[in-house]
Amino acid sequence: MSQSDNSFEPNVIDDEMLQKAVEEQWPEDIRKLAKVEGINFKDVMELQLRFRNILQIDNLWQFENLTKLQLDNNIIEKIEALESLIHLVWLDLSFNNIEVIEGLDTLVKLQDLSLYNNRISKIEHMDTLQELQIFSIGKNNLTTLENVVYLRRFKNLHTLNLTGNPFCDEEQYMLFVVAHLPGLVYLDFKLVSDTTREVAISNYHYLTDLLEHEEAQALAQLEEKQAQQKELEYHKTAFVEYLNGSFLFDSLYAEDTEAAKLAYLPGVDDLLQAYRKDFVSVCENLFNYCLKEHEKREAEVSDFYEGLHEVLTANQEEGRRIILDFENQNKMRLDEIHHASSHDTAESMRAEYNEDILQLSETLMTLEMQMVDQLEELIKEFERNIAVIASTFTENVKGMMTQCRDLENRHHEKLLEISISALEKSLKNELDEELPDDVREFLVDKNTIVNMVNKSHDIHLLKISMRECDILLNMYRWEASVKEKEQNSCQWTPQRLGL
Repeated sequence: MSQSDNSFEPNVIDDEMLQKAVEEQWPEDIRKLAKVEGINFKDVMELQLRFRNILQIDNLWQFENLTKLQLDNNIIEKIEALESLIHLVWLDLSFNNIEVIEGLDTLVKLQDLSLYNNRISKIEHMDTLQELQIFSIGKNNLTTLENVVYLRRFKNLHTLNLTGNPFCDEEQYMLFVVAHLPGLVYLDFKLVSDTTREVAISNYHYLTDLLEHEEAQALAQLEEKQAQQKELEYHKTAFVEYLNGSFLFDSLYAEDTEAAKLAYLPGVDDLLQAYRKDFVSVCENLFNYCLKEHEKREAEVSDFYEGLHEVLTANQEEGRRIILDFENQNKMRLDEIHHASSHDTAESMRAEYNEDILQLSETLMTLEMQMVDQLEELIKEFERNIAVIASTFTENVKGMMTQCRDLENRHHEKLLEISISALEKSLKNELDEELPDDVREFLVDKNTIVNMVNKSHDIHLLKISMRECDILLNMYRWEASVKEKEQNSCQWTPQRLGL
């Protein structure tokens, strides 16, 4: 299907080919200059690699600012090695041997794409090309009109060429395409008339209405998922992800096979429900507390940088005012010095002018030192506040996680009592409940049941401690990050410079 002459050996895209291709695009004078100074591929915006018998796309990573690329009329079999061309707007891969649409994910700015005259049998893998306006995929192997439905996701698509595909022979081809792509202006090089659009919508409204409903549902689900993800990211910044609800409690039992067996014992289910309710309540308190603390931390940091900006701005404005006053007061002095009646008069005036300059310098230096004092006080107060916020947060989190451990300890004690009681009843054949065989297997002696309950207890305590450690470690990292940023922002002050 390619238009290249296959009697030639396949070529690879190497530096020599690229150098030659770039030079051929330029006028003679620029070409001579480029040979002397060299070509920086980063500066190239357009590149033509047509009719070169290229088999494989490669070595284009250097053209990081490329906006237009022509690779038509070669023998390319696979779309690849284009991921670095993120600024590409126009791409021509027509007249090649491509069978699958792929390798376009990073080309999010692409507006014009031609895959005309290839071997493609399915329109797919183009989801990220939301800027696509013109798409040519005529003379391929598209046999089913359902391929067109895929193109509905491209809301900016106004020009489409499908001519020469097998499905174009179907009687309702044009009406089907126009009905499913309501934004289409040109189809197969022809303007879509209003009459054609009206007939298409009328004939296929039962299909397009269903599609619109499904797309609306999919969009709603996507928006909900994105909202949940956004909320989760916010929770992570507050160090409380998965603390709202029963997530932490459920994680205690997620891998605890011993607890699953113990749950069959009479009385354990009621005990577990009560434990769950109290545990989740503590987690909710911790969740709400951490969210409020996050807002407090954000406000503290924001207030600091706002204060920093105010001090710097005020200092700059006052400095400009002082300099402007000096210029206004002395703008005629140089002219007076120049036209002084005598040398002695001129020297006297120069001395006075130098004194004024010295006074200006001292005034500005005093203003600078006042600003430094203000900033130092602002920084010290900020660091004190951050330390208090971090220590208070750490103390309160430890207190609430201790509540979780206390609940687990009380649950463990009661569970141990129930388990031992069940064991005693089982040994006396007084246990009325029907229990699974794997549960009856551990009702053999006290050591076995105690070890089983203790093992479950240890798993739960470890999970609680790990979650506590995560929260406290995140707080430590936040405090260190804030201090590092503050020091980098204010490293020019005399005290920090060691002056």
